[in-house]
Amino acid sequence: MEKMGVTDSQLEELFEHKKRVKNPLVPIGAFVTAGVLTAGLISFRQGKSQLGQKLMRARVVAQGATVALMFGSAYYYGEQFKGSK
Repeated sequence: MEKMGVTDSQLEELFEHKKRVKNPLVPIGAFVTAGVLTAGLISFRQGKSQLGQKLMRARVVAQGATVALMFGSAYYYGEQFKGSK
């Protein structure tokens, strides 16, 4: 069977060589981001707007770090995958 110009055997061959790699820092970053966001929203709800603003800024930093980790690990493991061929 052919899907978008790639046969099933080609897909199987690709996934045989590709190892699943997990970066434990990315889920940790996602949970930190969600936690800071939740704390910020609670602060706003309680009327603590200055604390809420600081937490929202911290959320942006945590979210940026998580995205940077995602791109960094994708680049690093992508280069390793290219080198293993």
